[in-house]
Amino acid sequence: MTGTDGPALVLRDVAKSFGSVVALRAATLAVDAGSIHALVGENGAGKSTLVKIISGLHRRDGGEFLLEGRSVDFRSTAESKAAGIAVIYQEPTLFPDLSVTENIFMGRQPTGRWGRIDRRAMNTEAHALFEQLGVQIDPDRPAEGLSIADQQIIEIAKAISLQARVLIMDEPTAALSGNEVERLMTVARTLRDSGCAVVFISHRFDEVFELCDTITVMRDGSYVSTDPVDQVDVDDVVRRLVGREVGDLYPKQPSEIGDVVLEVKGLTSLGLFSDVDLTVRSGEIVGLAGLVGAGRSEVAQAIFGVDSYNAGTVHVDGRPVPARNPVKAMEMGIALVPEDRRRHGLVLEEDISRNITSATRRSLSHGGLIWSALERRSARQWASRLEVKASALDTLGGTLSGGNQQKVVLAKWLSTEPRVLIIDEPTRGIDVGTKSEVHRLLSTLAQEGLGILMISSELPEVLGMADRVVVLSEGHVTAELGRDEATPEAVMHAATSSQREHA
Repeated sequence: MTGTDGPALVLRDVAKSFGSVVALRAATLAVDAGSIHALVGENGAGKSTLVKIISGLHRRDGGEFLLEGRSVDFRSTAESKAAGIAVIYQEPTLFPDLSVTENIFMGRQPTGRWGRIDRRAMNTEAHALFEQLGVQIDPDRPAEGLSIADQQIIEIAKAISLQARVLIMDEPTAALSGNEVERLMTVARTLRDSGCAVVFISHRFDEVFELCDTITVMRDGSYVSTDPVDQVDVDDVVRRLVGREVGDLYPKQPSEIGDVVLEVKGLTSLGLFSDVDLTVRSGEIVGLAGLVGAGRSEVAQAIFGVDSYNAGTVHVDGRPVPARNPVKAMEMGIALVPEDRRRHGLVLEEDISRNITSATRRSLSHGGLIWSALERRSARQWASRLEVKASALDTLGGTLSGGNQQKVVLAKWLSTEPRVLIIDEPTRGIDVGTKSEVHRLLSTLAQEGLGILMISSELPEVLGMADRVVVLSEGHVTAELGRDEATPEAVMHAATSSQREHA
């Protein structure tokens, strides 16, 4: 089903700059009522800025903004909400101590006689909202402890109660499980069928093509194209996203594989993983594969010394690495790029320069004082090498796109000149063009002699980049596969096996 009631939302040639940084050059988006419209683009393409203009957080510098045929220029988020626009973010912020119902009606509770809040009316309407959406959530329960998926549903219920006619979902499925994604899609279709205009922003093309009616592509702050989803395929969209052919998303180059740089023997942490053996050689990319909960990240954190373990040994270049000592692990040449870059990889309130040099401060100091010139020179060198896209080195880490945040975290650890790089989910939440850049960088680092242990939930990434694949299942190594042996079937068989196997 596609919209038949005409455009609910139109933005035409919208421009927005922040000082010398141009965020939007000529952004165009037209969303019909009664449709689900995908908005896709690489990180930094301008999607977030466009959403902030629609939601009243920013005001445009130029172009047209029409809502149901009327020209609008919101000066606040309150004006946008009052006009019938709602934004559902990846991680909503609710009041944890209040009930579900109280969160839905915060600031506009219905009142009865004597001006008292009519809780019965609130609960009745909350029940009706959830019934309309086809979900079951107890309106009386506190918001604390709700899953991200349930929090999003509550935000959607709030939007419906405010009679929102345009609903924007910004990366809503990034933190959801498979069943939760299906439920959210069902809710989105319900909203579409009731006449709502839904904008769906996502990097996940399988969801875009399954859910959406129309797809708009943005690149470098400008409009590229709009098409019905049944008239384009993933290759078409990828070409438009990056402005070039992406013939090889996994540009793996051959490298000279040398001596063992990392050796893990019998590593055991009770309840998490047991008797894990693995090696990484210089110039080699070893993929650590397995299903969620197999223990991959836990093994990486134990190797680096973030977590303790009960038995086993870790050696770098033949020298034993002491347990539970990340500082010593760093000194001996191990670097860990964590799975959650925003929580564990970056200091969001610090600038690019400080983030890049945070692991090498001691070498940049003289007499206990850090020399700013040395810090800036080191940061500039690594930011340039990894092609971090930012207007200046004093740009805050929290304002960067996901791909550039990952580059900054990589720069921080590469500046320590490690022998072994452990990288956990190297391209999670990164657009397709930047994924290719990160893969090319990893391949180059391997060619330069770095040993890389790569953990990834994306099987094509593992198969495309790894020289060897070690598979974990329920905390045990169930297979070790060479590049030629590592087929999707072989890896998945090992990932779902509970018995130790040797390829």
